Amino acid sequence: MTDAAEKPQDARIKALLKGSVDLHIHSGPSLMPRKIDHVEAVRQADEAGFAAILLKDHYYPTMPLATILETHISKGVKVLGAIVLNNPLGSINPSAVDYALKQGARVVWMPTAHANNHLDHYKTDAKFDSKFPVATQKTLAPAPLSLLGPDGKISDEVKAILDLVAAADAVVSGGHHHVSELLPFYEEAKARGVKRLLLNHPTYVNECSLQDVRHLASLGVKMEHSICMFVPSTFLLFDADHLKAVIEAAGIENTLFGSDLGQNNNPTPVEGFEQIIAMLIDAGFSDAEIRSMTAGNAADLAGLTPAAN
Repeated sequence: MTDAAEKPQDARIKALLKGSVDLHIHSGPSLMPRKIDHVEAVRQADEAGFAAILLKDHYYPTMPLATILETHISKGVKVLGAIVLNNPLGSINPSAVDYALKQGARVVWMPTAHANNHLDHYKTDAKFDSKFPVATQKTLAPAPLSLLGPDGKISDEVKAILDLVAAADAVVSGGHHHVSELLPFYEEAKARGVKRLLLNHPTYVNECSLQDVRHLASLGVKMEHSICMFVPSTFLLFDADHLKAVIEAAGIENTLFGSDLGQNNNPTPVEGFEQIIAMLIDAGFSDAEIRSMTAGNAADLAGLTPAAN
């Protein structure tokens, strides 16, 4: 006999899982320890019925891999690539972005692990080291990066990158910079014609308040919350009350979830989506609202759905 108390919810989760879009998968190979590789990420997403996934690495662009995997491995899931502007890519490097976009990059991340704000957290937060994976090999000491020039305004290199992103109609994320840098960054992005604006885990290293989240959402910035920070994992930071608060602050229409998973000792990206869907059900969100936050909003942001007339 089946468990009548569990089966309806399990079936609901399985149904809601289909069509999901995960724009934040950390599969391997990588300098950081990974539980699954890119091939496994694609196969697992396919099996679960995901519509699309995006492969992200902090230190190398993933567009060529995405193209090969979608061509030769995928049975239906769309595989997207991205570039993250940390030191190995020449830091805040317009040329790297130009070439990446012309090879199909859908998301351009400003510096993450090498953002000055991220590196400052290592110095001031004793718990930060334990939350963020450490490279398996010793590398050159990172040069800290800022979105601002010596005059305290958005740098010319960042402006050039925003122009390239706007021309390609791609997505830009402010990376791991502090909210004090992100506010002028997104204002500049809007002014330069970027329409697809993303901020990942705003209340984590970026240190956005709920008021900041509301303000950025009013500018058109979509808030991606990292599933790994809400479900049992090495990154667990937030509870169900915080989940409801951040969704309310931005609005369901401006909220999406990315797994931010793939690391050792954590759920897989698909398992993470199952768990966040269960949390959203328990929090009282409807199926339509959950689909918006786990599929529709991300698909719209990445340009996977036809633009509205």
